[in-house]
Amino acid sequence: MTARASTARQTTAREVAERVVDPELPMLTLADLGVLRDVAEDADGSVTVALTPTYSGCPAMAEMRADVVRSLHEAGFADVRVRTVLDPPWSTDWISADGRRKLAEHGVSPPGAAQRDASPGPVPLVLGAVREAVPCPNCGSRDTAETSRFSSTACKALWRCRSCSEPFEHVKEI
Repeated sequence: MTARASTARQTTAREVAERVVDPELPMLTLADLGVLRDVAEDADGSVTVALTPTYSGCPAMAEMRADVVRSLHEAGFADVRVRTVLDPPWSTDWISADGRRKLAEHGVSPPGAAQRDASPGPVPLVLGAVREAVPCPNCGSRDTAETSRFSSTACKALWRCRSCSEPFEHVKEI
């Protein structure tokens, strides 16, 4: 295979992997969510896709892996491997601007900037609310309240807008 053909195959493989949707937030692709880290064609023609889970033990990883493999097989890539990359850990800061827009359009409040501790080491424990309020994705009001720290998935919280009275999910800052 020529270098040009190899580059074209790798580009195609990346494009296919970038279109795979997240099983928990189907309005986002894995690229929008920022969990798609790399797509590479190996010397033997196999494709290796690197994914980073949103958090350790994320139950959606098995589905993401299966969807990536299935999509690449359907696109003609016979040998596909998916590896999990844990370092650096995923952050909500990796959600693309387009992904944040899609979340809001679907009534899910996108995360703000993740709080960072400059020191290396374990993630600091934060007791209490991470944010005072999040804007309502329906009406834009900041007069909102968290009603449950956990929602349909562990990475989302349930909020309610006091202005329009609508409940909504918020992707937690990580």
